Amino acid sequence: MNYKTAKEFTDRVKAKALGQNVLTSISPGQLLTKITHDELAELMGGQAAGINMSGNPTVVLMSGLQGSGKTTFSGKLANYIRRKGKRPLLVACDVYRPAAIDQLETLGRQLDIAVYSERANNDPVSIARNAIAFARQHGFTAVIVDTAGRLAIDEAMMDEIARVKKAIDPQETLFVVDAMTGQDAVNTAKAFNDRLNIDGVVLTKLDGDARGGAALSIRSVVDKPIKFIGTGEKMEALDEFHPDRMAGRILGMGDVVSLVERAQEQFDEKQARELNKKIAKDQFGFDDFLEQIGQIKKMGNMKDLMGMIPGVGKAIKNIDIPDDAFKGIEAIIQSMTPEERRNPAIINGSRRNRLARGSGRGIEEVNKLMKQFDEMRKMMRMMGDKNKMRNMMRQMQQMQGARR
Repeated sequence: MNYKTAKEFTDRVKAKALGQNVLTSISPGQLLTKITHDELAELMGGQAAGINMSGNPTVVLMSGLQGSGKTTFSGKLANYIRRKGKRPLLVACDVYRPAAIDQLETLGRQLDIAVYSERANNDPVSIARNAIAFARQHGFTAVIVDTAGRLAIDEAMMDEIARVKKAIDPQETLFVVDAMTGQDAVNTAKAFNDRLNIDGVVLTKLDGDARGGAALSIRSVVDKPIKFIGTGEKMEALDEFHPDRMAGRILGMGDVVSLVERAQEQFDEKQARELNKKIAKDQFGFDDFLEQIGQIKKMGNMKDLMGMIPGVGKAIKNIDIPDDAFKGIEAIIQSMTPEERRNPAIINGSRRNRLARGSGRGIEEVNKLMKQFDEMRKMMRMMGDKNKMRNMMRQMQQMQGARR
């Protein structure tokens, strides 16, 4: 991270730590961790900034370098805004990159979100202005304008995006930057802010443990908040930036709140109630299991999700966890007949051999899945049976008393 920022930060932590009274219930190390956590959060802005969704329509102007993930983020933001109750319109204003409009339209189809483009028009200013008029006429309540990636030193391109901003007067001007560029991210953010007076920064491809430097430096150097972080290619892999949560992730303390929020976005309450009924009646089958896997996958890549669990982030830092970790399990389940999925008890030895051949997996992998699934069902039945849970808790208390 930026040296001046690092020096000021360590000086503040030292000043607060020296002379602090240590409570008997905590150790000096724990107190220092809390001081460091609080200072990290303050360094990154203290409070979550959020996005300004006023205006009718709300207009968001995207800016960023070439290859920063700006177009992908535009799709993610449209998806996010729709979940907030808005009706978004994506606008293709990159008239220089041949595949840019195609990429945005592909994202639009994938998300079922409308895309406005004018392939015969080479003037981004008039395209943006026409798009807002189109949005007002057709009832769109949010407009996200995706512009061409540009270099901070390209005067003509910087002048062009400044003219786009003046023409459409957006509620939000966001600068998208690839966190993997390290301190260059801070320098380019400053150059764009000097020219455009941006409202906030978006960090894409962010790993909270390995690439915290850009997040730590941007607020202090640019004096503009980080509003979102992108954590993967999937359209759901987008988090609001919370300084306190990021501080926890950097210190290896996890981010359970963000993990729960992601889960809440993907898991439907009605489906959850129906699932609980199935568990209570011992009717949880492989179709239900497959559905749960699909919802987990929508939450983001596995390594990022596991990194949100306290104590796990550092443990898996150098471990490669593939995004297709469920591929083998899905292949085995998809090789089952409908009856086998509904009633796993009928899957005998010959059926297991057939599943291994059909899925291209080894018989030991099929046996392992069947064993784990059976153990999971037993645990679910126990959790659904209050008497069994009460007896188990009583036994644990008795064991604890015997140890004493």
